[in-house]
Amino acid sequence: MSISFEILLESKENAARVGRLRTPHGEIETPVFMPVGTRATVKSVTPEELKDLGVSIILANTYHLYLRPGHEVIAGFDGLHGFMHWDRPILTDSGGFQVFSLAMLRKITDEGVMFQSHIDGSKHLFTPEKAIEIQEALGADIIMCFDECVPYPAAREYVMSSVELTADWARRCRQAQRSDRAGLFGIVQGGMYTDLRAESAERLIEIGFPGYAIGGLSVGEPQDLMNEIASCTLPLLPKELPRYVMGVGKPENLIDLVAMGADMFDCVLPTRNARNGQLFTRRGTVNIKNACYISDHDPVEAGCSCYTCRNYSRSYLRHLYMSKEILSYTLNTIHNIHFFMQLMKDIRTAIADNRLGSLRREIAG
Repeated sequence: MSISFEILLESKENAARVGRLRTPHGEIETPVFMPVGTRATVKSVTPEELKDLGVSIILANTYHLYLRPGHEVIAGFDGLHGFMHWDRPILTDSGGFQVFSLAMLRKITDEGVMFQSHIDGSKHLFTPEKAIEIQEALGADIIMCFDECVPYPAAREYVMSSVELTADWARRCRQAQRSDRAGLFGIVQGGMYTDLRAESAERLIEIGFPGYAIGGLSVGEPQDLMNEIASCTLPLLPKELPRYVMGVGKPENLIDLVAMGADMFDCVLPTRNARNGQLFTRRGTVNIKNACYISDHDPVEAGCSCYTCRNYSRSYLRHLYMSKEILSYTLNTIHNIHFFMQLMKDIRTAIADNRLGSLRREIAG
């Protein structure tokens, strides 16, 4: 079984829609937010806790798992699902963004990317074919084409060549697939140039994929520019297929992008911020390390039904964080993931009720 996507209803006030994405390991209600489990774990929480939080799909990182423990090791456990004790859907990225972030340690050619490991300095060649080989060994339900993520800002000539390279690599990824069990998504690039975004989308649609992603956003560009590029690009993607905006996670951004027609998101924001003592609420971020919480008996957010808010005060959470206790990471992460799962549930309900605009005004941004 590969993946399939069904649109269940559409908003009357904007391009938002509620859908159902079917995968070999279960169904996913969209719009959906995917917590990031970079190294086959969402940091500080167990798979059982993720399920209790309502997480339906997580993201794992091809680059990091290739380097350690190695995709061959994971394949020996029948893939990531067996390796990490997670029986729900998994999406793996291709490693393109990590290679992008290793600007000082890599060399890009038409064949692929030669890079040095950030762990031991060893040299590796990532090609489109290698990216597919690794992801198929990992056994993910949704896998991504190997692409080149350009920085911001970037000269037009460079972005033009990158669009060409990304399209060629996408074609090679499609040809390299040995099984159609996983859904392979193409990734639209094009930097901050709307015409190059359109060209990239057209090239990928010609190849044909069961889903499409928009990469290269939230890489340092101003907020209004990100929204402009997304609003121009999302309508170009096939309406009947899932649309995935990669690496964007601010609550207000999620609502704005859903209104433009996006279905899927991932970001390290809820988990990374949790470990830094930053907790999400509808009124903005609570920095739990602040001295004003030293004797605060209230939960992080009044009315929140997560395990953390039901049982612990801001005072206790501050104590754990300032004491560098490991439990701090767990309780903060539980709250933040719950916030994002509840936000997505509220978004789906708001789309059905045609009040997504009202929900956007309720979320501090």
